[in-house]
Amino acid sequence: MNAPKPKPPRPLPPVHLLGTGTPMCAGCGGLEVLHEVYDILGTKTVFVNAAGCLTLLATYPFTPFRGSWLYTAMASAPAGAQGVRDALDLLLAKGRMGPEEDLEVVVLTGDGSAYGMGLSATSSAMERGLNFLYLCYDNEGFGNTGQQYSEATPHAARTATSLSARGFPGYKKDLFAIWTAHKPVYAATAVGAEPMDLARKIEKAKNLKGPRLILTLAPCPPGWDFDPKEAVEIGRLAVKTGIWPLKEYVDGQVVHTKIPHPRLPVEEYLQRQGRFAHLFQPERNDALLREIQANVDAYWAGVGATL
Repeated sequence: MNAPKPKPPRPLPPVHLLGTGTPMCAGCGGLEVLHEVYDILGTKTVFVNAAGCLTLLATYPFTPFRGSWLYTAMASAPAGAQGVRDALDLLLAKGRMGPEEDLEVVVLTGDGSAYGMGLSATSSAMERGLNFLYLCYDNEGFGNTGQQYSEATPHAARTATSLSARGFPGYKKDLFAIWTAHKPVYAATAVGAEPMDLARKIEKAKNLKGPRLILTLAPCPPGWDFDPKEAVEIGRLAVKTGIWPLKEYVDGQVVHTKIPHPRLPVEEYLQRQGRFAHLFQPERNDALLREIQANVDAYWAGVGATL
C-alpha cells in the first residue's frame, strides 16, 4: 500500500498582539500604534521596553508578543538595546546563527524616557551608530503614574502637577529636531489615526540599518480627559490643525508627508480635551489661545504652508 500523503502545513496565523489579561486603557493611542508596528515587523523582533505605560502589557513571565521582550529601567533602554544588538552580531559573526534568524532590535518607550531621563543614553547610542529602531509613544506626560507633566507636555495643558489657571507653563521639547541633529539614518513622526502614513514609515525604517526613530503621538483618554471612542478623531485633529506635523528625515532632508490644507484652528483640537478645558471655561482665555495658535502658524510659515 502506498503511504498516505502528508498533510500540507497549516498557514501561520497573522501576527498580532496576544491578550495577557492585563488591563490597558480603552482608546490608548500608544497601543493603537504598537499593533500596526508589530503587524509589519513580525515575530523576528526583540522589544527593549523602557518602564512606562506599555510595560503593563507584560505580566512575568508572559508577554503579548510572539517575538522577544526585554524590560529595562526607564533610562536604560538604548543601553539594553546595545547589549542585545552586540550579542546578535557576535552570534552572526561566529556562524552560530544564520542571517535568517537575525532579529530587529526595537526600543519601546514613552515620552518620559524618550524626552527626559533616557535621552542621554539615546544620544550615546546614536553617536555609536547603533543599529536599532526607536519607537516612542508620546502621550505628553507620565501617564502610568497619573499624568504628571513631562518634557513632552504642551504649553497650557493641565496635568496632575500643573494645576494653575494657565496649565503647564513650559513648552514641549522638540525631540524630532534633537534626533535629526545627530544625523540618524532615519527619523519620522506619525500617529495611529493616520495608519497608511505610519505603515509606510515603518516599512521604510525596517529596510534601513542604523539609528532610526518613529515618534508617534499617543492620545491618552485618562490623561487628556476625553471619551475613549474619540481617540482616533483627536489623533486626526492633531494633524488637521497642524499641532502634530507628519514628517520624516531621510538623506539629510526633512520632508513633510502630509500638509494640512485647509488647516483647522487649534481650538478644534484643544476643546475636545479636558486638559485644556480651563482655556474655555469659566472664561475664555483668548491670550493663551492666540499664543498657541501663533506658535503653530509660525511653524507652518517656516515650512511654506499657510491656512
